[in-house]
Amino acid sequence: MSAAARNQALASQARRIYIESLVRGISALGKVLNEAAAQLLLQTAEYAVMVARRDGVQSWNRHGPAWVSGVISGLRHAAVYGIIEAPSAATATSAAPAPAAMSLVDDDTIEREITSSRLALAMMDKATWEFTDLRTRMQVLEKQDDLPAQDLLRANVVAKLVMDAWMRSGLATSDWQMLRSTLHEEFSQLLVECYHETNRWLVSQQVLPEVDLRPFIRRSADNGPVPTATAYVPGAGVPYGGTQFGAATRTPQIRGSSGLPEAGQAPVRSPASSQAEEVLQLLQKIVGRQVPAFGATAMAESAATRMGATRMGSAAAIQPAGAGSSPSGASSVSDPAMAPTQVEAQPFPPSRPAAPRLSAAIKHAQESLQRESVHSDGQPVPAPQLLEEIKTRNQAFKSVLKQAADTPAERATIELVAMMFQSILMEEHIPASVRVWFARLQMPVLRVAVSEPDFFATTDHPARQLIDRMGACVMGFSGNTGTSGAAGDPLEREIKRVVQVVEAYPDTGRRVFQTVLTEFEKFLDNYFKNENQTTRHGVSLAQQVEQRETLAIQYTIELRKMLNEVPVQDGVREFLFHIWADVLAVTAVRTGAQSDNTKQMKRAAADLIWSASAKVSREERAEVIRRLPPLLKTLRDGMGQAGLSVDKQDEHIRGLNNALAAAFTAKTAAIPRERLDELMDQLETLETMLPEDGEESDISELLVRDLSGHEAEGMEVVAEGGSAPTPAMLAWARELQVGGWFMLDYRGRNEAVQLAWRGNRRHMTLFVTPTGRGVLFPLNRLAAFLQAGLLRPAQDEALTVRATRNALAKLDVDPSRLLN
Repeated sequence: MSAAARNQALASQARRIYIESLVRGISALGKVLNEAAAQLLLQTAEYAVMVARRDGVQSWNRHGPAWVSGVISGLRHAAVYGIIEAPSAATATSAAPAPAAMSLVDDDTIEREITSSRLALAMMDKATWEFTDLRTRMQVLEKQDDLPAQDLLRANVVAKLVMDAWMRSGLATSDWQMLRSTLHEEFSQLLVECYHETNRWLVSQQVLPEVDLRPFIRRSADNGPVPTATAYVPGAGVPYGGTQFGAATRTPQIRGSSGLPEAGQAPVRSPASSQAEEVLQLLQKIVGRQVPAFGATAMAESAATRMGATRMGSAAAIQPAGAGSSPSGASSVSDPAMAPTQVEAQPFPPSRPAAPRLSAAIKHAQESLQRESVHSDGQPVPAPQLLEEIKTRNQAFKSVLKQAADTPAERATIELVAMMFQSILMEEHIPASVRVWFARLQMPVLRVAVSEPDFFATTDHPARQLIDRMGACVMGFSGNTGTSGAAGDPLEREIKRVVQVVEAYPDTGRRVFQTVLTEFEKFLDNYFKNENQTTRHGVSLAQQVEQRETLAIQYTIELRKMLNEVPVQDGVREFLFHIWADVLAVTAVRTGAQSDNTKQMKRAAADLIWSASAKVSREERAEVIRRLPPLLKTLRDGMGQAGLSVDKQDEHIRGLNNALAAAFTAKTAAIPRERLDELMDQLETLETMLPEDGEESDISELLVRDLSGHEAEGMEVVAEGGSAPTPAMLAWARELQVGGWFMLDYRGRNEAVQLAWRGNRRHMTLFVTPTGRGVLFPLNRLAAFLQAGLLRPAQDEALTVRATRNALAKLDVDPSRLLN
């Protein structure tokens, strides 16, 4: 047997062992849940709770066996045929009457997805390391860069199968919530055992007895483009799947109408970017006076980085900051909608490893910081106490590290990083429990800053961007925002995960920071969209508004093309372009593009075009009069669904009546029946002429309409306020990142809001208040509010920029501390 055939046989047998372990565990799980349900009935509680438990236990007793059988059959079917996606609820109900409120999917579907994600996260909390080893071994055996997105080895795939079987068996979401703690605990333990048993068998077959992930991380030895490579960072796939190194450093640029930077023009800088650049330039001057080698090296490498980025930008567009891009190569995520984007890898500046003595000292300090977080009795140290201990010991660490440094530039770097983190740890707007994790980043950042001096020369270094992104998200956790509880826990867990991943790969440098930055941005998108109860509804409505607006503009463009050579009254033409295109979009979003309701609205457009054309015969005029009442009713119904008031409807109907009356005396040629049939066919297939998802279209921020009619319950759309924004303010509006906190002055309220969503083309931005009310901005209006000071960042500067400014203030008093 060849080596490839043997490896494939081993991989297949490993998967069979894994599936059989799962099946055995599921069979035993039914008995455990029976006991847990019985125990619930013995617990004392309020009468309403007792009644709910009794009903839930009865439901479990009736449907539990069917669920166990369904999970087992689902696992076996998926092992043989793969995962087959069930039709979504939105598709299944597309022909149903339009609901009163707009919704992308029904609440049950959203709740099921959230419950499935929570189960996957609970399982991977315990199984991360076993999964890391198993995935690495399977990658070696199957010769693939990563596990497929729908691989049964992934916890999120198992969780989805479990939830699908739960709903098919007749069990309700409330039944799951009743048994949730037991389900999470048992499934977590089960997955650990399955991974462990599979790993143990593979080790017995001499498949990577010792897993070393470092060979999977490819490093660049020159200034050329970094080869895209795939590597897995322990824990980085929870819950978003594979992690990849080699991501490009993203440089935000202002683009022309084509999406690329204007030829011969320098990028427009926003006020925030300009201030950050000024701070770093001032740092270079001050430190350069004391340590000439520091400033020269950092500036030279920064220039090399910018030149490399410019060369790459001439061949391909650079992804804007916050777009959620990731390196090219295979990757898998738990949510297919959140799959990483393929981007060009850009050259990194050459790194210079720290001296061996300094590297050893940094490693020792990092291990000491990790040990300090736990008492000798194994109990965690309270965050405020731990912060005080860290602040006390940081001075001792700094002295030891400076003694181990070989050059003045290294000693200056140690001092600067220490001052920056001292400022960060004193930031009262960040919870103490989060600042503890920021403190754990000090040594990894120092290691990167020593080997890559551009950390102090550019604002787009991934280590700096990561700290700024995490800091911006947790800056709003003060008492007056009301978010320090439920909203804070997932973010704190993610920050903890990010820090642990960085610590696990001390030699990877900026690549691990770039990787976890990408993963953190994906987490934020998923968190605000699916997990955060405060923002989830608003994000769903905002996505629907964006879809409606995009469709309305595209419908308008296609209607203009269709009617370009058709003799139609100007009043009717304008009604179709400005009103009926929006009606078609609303109907398509609510009921589906191919629903009967949408087809009825398209037929109404064709009838209106025919009715408004010249009528030269008595029979045609009689036919118009006969068909007019039902046509006007359909037009009113459509305008009502689009949110137009009765007064506006009356105004448009009067205009159409005048146009129809003019058609009776018009001298122009009538529309031939063949041409009318052709128009109807084009309307029926209108969606096929629209751009595909991801294709460039003619839509730009200049085409975005007045959205004031798009408001719904819990959603406000900003359609006025501010003045025409400057290019710098538009650049600032594009730079705003999901998760940041702001103060908004709008409609007589001055309140804290969090940026929860950016549209696909960044033409729309949603802010959400702590109470869950959404405020949606078109791009131009957002820039206008920034320019007028009606929308202000909660923090004037990014976390690392403020820390650098504080370090500059200390150096201004005592520059000699750089070398002491």
